[in-house]
Amino acid sequence: MQLPTPLITVSPQRLSGTPVFTGTRVPVQAFFDYLEAGDTLEAFLEDFPNVSREHAVAVLESARTALLASSQAA
Repeated sequence: MQLPTPLITVSPQRLSGTPVFTGTRVPVQAFFDYLEAGDTLEAFLEDFPNVSREHAVAVLESARTALLASSQAA
């Protein structure tokens, strides 16, 4: 499966500018809320079938890369 580029979309016409998984109306914040609450990736994917496993993992990897880059710059 080919991942969308960009992985996350922000548009004032979609959920008032809330960042969503590209091609869906699923807020990225919902994903992080699930993980923060201790839910599994599988639970998130069950509740949001419009998001593929590959897309969710790519968003996590992107967040990890951004976090590591910002911590090294500090």
